[in-house]
Amino acid sequence: MARIVAEREDVVPLLAEVFRTYGFEGASLARITEGTKLGKGSIYHFFPGGKEEMAEAVLAHVDAWFKRNVFESLSAHADPHEGINAMFDEVGRYFRSGRRVCLVGVFALGNERDRFAARVRDYFAAWIDALAAALVRIGREPKEAAALSHEVVGGIQGALVLARAFDRTDVFEETLQRLRKRALG
Repeated sequence: MARIVAEREDVVPLLAEVFRTYGFEGASLARITEGTKLGKGSIYHFFPGGKEEMAEAVLAHVDAWFKRNVFESLSAHADPHEGINAMFDEVGRYFRSGRRVCLVGVFALGNERDRFAARVRDYFAAWIDALAAALVRIGREPKEAAALSHEVVGGIQGALVLARAFDRTDVFEETLQRLRKRALG
């Protein structure tokens, strides 16, 4: 039975999973139609610019989610400790305790890195900057906060890779807990 998709926005999360699984280069039209349950005509109706437009929409979707649930959370809480805790909670949920790879990380590591370099760089820079600002608000010196935020974001990304490599979510969850303690300590 054909799946009914009412809006372009309904397709974007499905595309995200295809790109997350196969990367940009590996996301063939056959895999895209299989993953979205849409025919070629419907795909190109929603994304006349082809696979590159699809990838831009997916990256914008991920970026918007992180802005709303992570970056803004770090600055919106009156108590920066709460914002940092919320960041770790949301990241754990988003990455499904390490079962879901970072799509932006996939794009950063693949052949498409240069094609989407600005978007990838801006995503990680926004995360690092938002976390550093929260760390300054809890009393860390700016230079220390910047270094620690790089360490935390890099640690989260590395933990995702290790959790997938070992097929063990506890690797990701334990790393998040250590990084949380380090950030708040």
